[in-house]
Amino acid sequence: MLSTSLERTRAMVECAQGLGVPRGSAMFKHALDAVSFISEDKIAAKVDYLKKTFRWSDAEVGMALSRSPMMLRRSKDALRSKSEFLISEVGLEPEYIAHRPAMLNYSLDGRLRPRYYVVKFLKANGLLDRDRDYYATFTLVEKVFVRRYVCPYKEAAPQLAEDYDAARSGELPANFKFT
Repeated sequence: MLSTSLERTRAMVECAQGLGVPRGSAMFKHALDAVSFISEDKIAAKVDYLKKTFRWSDAEVGMALSRSPMMLRRSKDALRSKSEFLISEVGLEPEYIAHRPAMLNYSLDGRLRPRYYVVKFLKANGLLDRDRDYYATFTLVEKVFVRRYVCPYKEAAPQLAEDYDAARSGELPANFKFT
């Protein structure tokens, strides 16, 4: 930003604010980064794509972008595949995702899908005592996730750690194939 013109910097600030990110918020610098060097037409096209792909209203897109403006930098393919997974496979409501857009920053194959499979496996085998919030599951740091969802079940499901590692490397272990 230091090398951009004052006019361009002002346009970036207006654009970031137009996304619903207030100047004083912690997300404002991320919003500036997200809109820097992207034309307003491309931003509008990405907003339309988000609405269509995630089935979001204008308000939901605004909320999601104000919480995770770097979504504007994600590829359409990455957003589409995460939308298909989270809505169609996991069964999350579009509104739920709009309120928690940070999960769209995580790797689909390295984090979201493997963790979903672990929780689904544990539920299917009666090993979880209650339903878990997927957002909370997805956002845990790796060490904590393994400590809470893999290690306690070493005796009941000895293959779980190995299956989880395989899923993180792109394989779909037989234990994670649900009908």
